[in-house]
Amino acid sequence: MWREGTLEIGKSVFRYCIKVYGEGSEYGIDEGRISKLMLKRNGNVVCNYDRGWDIRPRDTDTRQALVSLKKTYN
Repeated sequence: MWREGTLEIGKSVFRYCIKVYGEGSEYGIDEGRISKLMLKRNGNVVCNYDRGWDIRPRDTDTRQALVSLKKTYN
């Protein structure tokens, strides 16, 4: 199931789009339920996972956004 939304972390506002399955998978983030994830800030992709890392989170706000989404959906 696809989920979309926004997330505010610190002074950053992220737009996210994730694909979440009912069960964890070897293809999910940390073998969890999220198999695809894209985070955008100011229209730029700052984190992307598509059954593997394409763009890893590089700054504190982006890493915290990923942690928050993993807590919610993984």
